[in-house]
Amino acid sequence: MKAQLSHLPNGLRVATREMPHATTVSIGIWVNAGARDEAPHEQGIAHMLEHMAFKGTERRDAQTIATEVENVGGFMNAHTSREETAYYLRLLPEHLDLGIDILTDIVTQSTLPDVEIERERGVIIQEIGQSLDTPDDLVFDLFASACYDTHNLGRPILGTVDSVSRFQRADLNGFMHRFYGAEQMLVVASGAVQHDDIVRRIDACLGNLANAQTASRTPPCWTAGRQIIERDLEQSHIVFGLPAKAATAPDRFALMALSTLYGGGMSSRLFQQVREQRGLCYSIFSFAALYSDSGCFSVYAGTSAHQANEMLSVAVDELANIAHAMTSDEVARAKAQLRAGLLMSRESVSNCGDALARQIMLFGAPQDDAALLAAIDEVDENAVRDMAAQLITNNSPSLACVGPPTALMDNADLAARLSA
Repeated sequence: MKAQLSHLPNGLRVATREMPHATTVSIGIWVNAGARDEAPHEQGIAHMLEHMAFKGTERRDAQTIATEVENVGGFMNAHTSREETAYYLRLLPEHLDLGIDILTDIVTQSTLPDVEIERERGVIIQEIGQSLDTPDDLVFDLFASACYDTHNLGRPILGTVDSVSRFQRADLNGFMHRFYGAEQMLVVASGAVQHDDIVRRIDACLGNLANAQTASRTPPCWTAGRQIIERDLEQSHIVFGLPAKAATAPDRFALMALSTLYGGGMSSRLFQQVREQRGLCYSIFSFAALYSDSGCFSVYAGTSAHQANEMLSVAVDELANIAHAMTSDEVARAKAQLRAGLLMSRESVSNCGDALARQIMLFGAPQDDAALLAAIDEVDENAVRDMAAQLITNNSPSLACVGPPTALMDNADLAARLSA
């Protein structure tokens, strides 16, 4: 399952992970541009362009694109994140030529018909409305704003109703021409593939693609903000967190282990102390949102308004406790979960493709599985304890909440409990 990477003469990168026992293929095109690369007046345009790619090219209309993929039993989708846009297909190996043709067609030859722009504008506005109506979605957008204020990382990926309502064909074309170029793209295939064969096929389709603009990103400043929306709900949906290092930091595996033992499963401290021992919530977990130049380590929980402060107190106390003491069993269990998660993900052609794409986007080259496993094995109690200490030392938390009115603990009190 060794990953390989080649560069075409025009700068386009092509990567593969051959999986000898796979009977399907996952192939996708990743663009190194996402929501954080939008100009102020373009909020949500990367996401809208992702939608519009499926709405017609010079050779296919929207229905033809969908029908051709599903006629051969394939699955096609896309996503927009803060730092990338990806278009991908899963299908049988005998239909690889069709898959490549459709993918390259929608990414390089989209016509962006006006009638489809108006129709999709309505769909995205409905998507925004659904997000606003879903408190455990909305709270994460509020939390991003609390962390980064007016920086692009603090804005919702979907955009706003006002911004999406203004987009015209020229705006979408402008973003595509600015970022959708050879050196800004990565083609990844995994499963029943052969590297040289994929390179040859991609060169035939995209070998003449011109370059575009490489995203220039300004690192965010952590604003330690607070965003609260009061709603008549049964629960308070709360996210709080602290600044963390970037996704490429050498000690990222210690952060992963910390997140796992702190709030990553049923054996974690958060689950045991907040849910099992005190019954303060149904759902609680920690997570790390890591970007190319920054990141944050956070906790989500849904709890009743009158128990919200008790939940926050227990959660921050447990994180502070980890900075002072933990058991070797906790660290071993966290490492076992990380190790198993990595190996289990390699059984999926789609997961392999996603992981390979992210590795190359961040590091410029595939990461060897044996080296990743060795890095996990090297994590010890001191590394996890030091990571927890780094997070809570001289850092003020950000917080967001959607729920009924309550006198929620302020950020200064949270910071004081963490440093106590």
